[in-house]
Amino acid sequence: MHGGMAGAGWAPPQLEDFILTERLGSGTYATVFKGYRKRNVREVVAVKCVNKRSLNKASVENLLTEIEILKTIRHPHIVELKDFQWNKEYIYLIMEYCAGGDLSRFIHARRILPERVARIFLQQLACALKFLHDRNISHLDLKPQNILLSSLDKPYLKLAEALFGRPPFASKSFSELEEKIRSNQPIELPGRPRLSPECRDLLQCLLKRDPQQRISFKAFFAHPFVDMEHMPSEESLGKATNLVMEAVEKDQAGDASAALSLYSKALEYFVPALRYEIDARRKEAIRSKVSQYISRAEQLKVLVSSNNKTLLQQGNPARDILKEMSKDKPRLYAALAVASAAVAKEEEGKDDSETLDLYQQSLGELLLMLAAEPAGRRKELLHAEIQTLMGRAEYLKEQIKRKESQLEAESMGKEGMMDSVRGSCTLQ
Repeated sequence: MHGGMAGAGWAPPQLEDFILTERLGSGTYATVFKGYRKRNVREVVAVKCVNKRSLNKASVENLLTEIEILKTIRHPHIVELKDFQWNKEYIYLIMEYCAGGDLSRFIHARRILPERVARIFLQQLACALKFLHDRNISHLDLKPQNILLSSLDKPYLKLAEALFGRPPFASKSFSELEEKIRSNQPIELPGRPRLSPECRDLLQCLLKRDPQQRISFKAFFAHPFVDMEHMPSEESLGKATNLVMEAVEKDQAGDASAALSLYSKALEYFVPALRYEIDARRKEAIRSKVSQYISRAEQLKVLVSSNNKTLLQQGNPARDILKEMSKDKPRLYAALAVASAAVAKEEEGKDDSETLDLYQQSLGELLLMLAAEPAGRRKELLHAEIQTLMGRAEYLKEQIKRKESQLEAESMGKEGMMDSVRGSCTLQ
């Protein structure tokens, strides 16, 4: 650090309205201290002290631009610039204090993060980036060290290679790093931990060396893994409640399939609503209602799946005829075999992502075959088979989502119980 501020015995600078204490970190141009406001409430802040002597003309312009931008934007996932001051030696940026440290330390302390945690952080980051992008602002230095967390017990990201605990070009030297970046070999994702198809797809879309091939901002914000629609917010509970009201109406009208679908969609909003809610009583009330909806959804699932099984089994002879008619087309026959494997897995009760992958794999091939198939009986059967498989795949996708939401809701229920236990232990 220029000007000697990084020295171990260096006393923090003196500021009229603040008491500066421990050093939080330092960079090329600045050192950051924890500070307390002297007057009124002893508000905790982070004070970024920039040494004027370390700045050239361009650096001064960059700093002024940073101050101008930060003073005009307010967002829950962007660190707030509360004020700035200066004297002969330093420029001081008084920032919001984030007790959880930076994301880099958070990842290293835990080695790897579970996918659901990484997804929540990604949603919060995407929310901040969308806010900046809509205002034509680019961050230009996005990395885990520059992403802060509000606290460690309930981390809240403030504008990340978090899943595997290391970046994609991890290297021991600059020459090795350069070689990896210049290489034309595709970036391979580690086999462990196992990722959802949506997460894997997003990483592959992002990790393209050629910026022209990389996912666009628009596609990134719309990607199903980012799923900004279902990130915890003040609207989550309202959306969940509206869907449940529709579900109850359909349920009372005897439309079990529509009711199950709506209950499942409602759960996708209830989980983020639980994450967003901070009032313990309201949180417990939501949990209680969610348990009731999960129970009813389970009952409807049994009813709907038994009805679907009867209907879908009627399509089996047509599938067998189609396979027999396709023996002269190995690619079509193979795709139908994959479809049959998916159906068999589902009927065994394996409503998991591997079964869904088989459905999607077969449908991708069959749709290509349908486009090339001349008019005739085989094309008619193929068209009907694709519709049946799409219906199965869509139903399975809803079941997987519902199961994930249920597990997450139950997990949050257990967390709530643990919080109560900890609270009672503390009281004792």
